[in-house]
Amino acid sequence: MKKWQMGWMVSGLVWGMVNGAGAGAMELTSADLADGGTFDQKFIFKGFGCDGGNVSPALAWKGAPPETKSFALLVHDPDAPTGGAGWWHWVVYDLPASVTALPQGAGKGDGSAMVPGAKQGGTDFGAPGWGGPCPPVGHGSHAYHFTLHALKVEKLEAPPGASASLVGFLVNANSLAHARLTGRYGR
Repeated sequence: MKKWQMGWMVSGLVWGMVNGAGAGAMELTSADLADGGTFDQKFIFKGFGCDGGNVSPALAWKGAPPETKSFALLVHDPDAPTGGAGWWHWVVYDLPASVTALPQGAGKGDGSAMVPGAKQGGTDFGAPGWGGPCPPVGHGSHAYHFTLHALKVEKLEAPPGASASLVGFLVNANSLAHARLTGRYGR
């Protein structure tokens, strides 16, 4: 094997370890949504011309690093026509490390169905809680990325009213590993 080939192999191995590839990687699944699948109507936003149930899907995860102290879940649509910012659909953080699932409907805006101790940040709908898919008519199918992060801190130091982007910045600064599930929807 040539020296440069060995360098590429080592670089790929390091990238995989940092990004959670390989044995023991975190996994994020949903009984309500297959990875790459289309959302059922009950999960679609109710408003902006959409008439869904606006119920958050059930999620479960495993394989977090042993040093995990909390989790954060960020749901983002990068395809939204916002000039490049995308659209934040759900921001959940300070989920205790002992939690490995969120039941269907956990994303109520008032927090009444959320895991004790967890916080929901504001979304681009202007309020906390789950805001389901609702892309513009004729804009094609959008991707909705559910990204779960295992964090090295018990609590994020997000100030009250922090934007989704600020929470996302703090999450990424404290992330040990992450897993992603993507749903699709268009109208």
